[in-house]
Amino acid sequence: MTIKRKLKQYTNVKKLLKTSRKIHKWLMLFIGIQFVIWSMTGAYMVFFDIDYIHGDTLVVNHQDKINPHDIQYSLSTLFSEYPSAENIRLSTFLQQTVYRFVVNTEKGPAQFLLDARSGKTLSPISESKAIAAAHYYSRLGKVKSVVLITDNPPFELSLRVLPAWRINFDDFGAPSIYISQATGELVGKRHTFWRLFDWMFRFHVMDYGDAEDVGNWLLFVVAFFAILGCLLGLIMTWFLVVKPFKNKAVSNKNKPRGVL
Repeated sequence: MTIKRKLKQYTNVKKLLKTSRKIHKWLMLFIGIQFVIWSMTGAYMVFFDIDYIHGDTLVVNHQDKINPHDIQYSLSTLFSEYPSAENIRLSTFLQQTVYRFVVNTEKGPAQFLLDARSGKTLSPISESKAIAAAHYYSRLGKVKSVVLITDNPPFELSLRVLPAWRINFDDFGAPSIYISQATGELVGKRHTFWRLFDWMFRFHVMDYGDAEDVGNWLLFVVAFFAILGCLLGLIMTWFLVVKPFKNKAVSNKNKPRGVL
């Protein structure tokens, strides 16, 4: 290899290193903060058991059996009074056999809760019934406050389950149990660690806007530049660390024995 060719090769390598270092520096300046956010949020989501985050430890999995003798209000009678009834379910509410079903009205679908023994309408359930249901479904103790949510639900509750009772408990993690006012069913279980987990997940996937596609595009762009920064870092590692070490190893191998 001629001296001119070696000089040209050295110049190209030096130029590549300079360009890689400059681009790498500016990329890390802009996306370095997101790297820190990814690390912190990822560590939080991995640290906590997902079943605990979902609030599974807050509730009791009841296996109540339906007593056939409690079903004295027949389906034929139910259809005669509610001709448009749909999605009829026979279940229990506070150890009482009940019918749960949906009726299409002019204002939209409406859910009903009926006593399977007498046919008495139990919905909408009262605050005291909601508290009793919250105690029945949960392992929690003292109630701190009760709120009926009819519109503008918090981010942790779906609009589809409204209206719903929110029962806040005076316990570790500020747990809340959500009970449907229409059916008396458990429709949500939340605590502080779940709420923090939700924010961590949003930061992790870069969901900084209201529109989901905005967050996804932002994540794609930052991920692309992050990969580019890693590739540039690998280039610098090769020329500044790996290659010099490799050349030194070859030089030592070719050095005559006894020469220091």
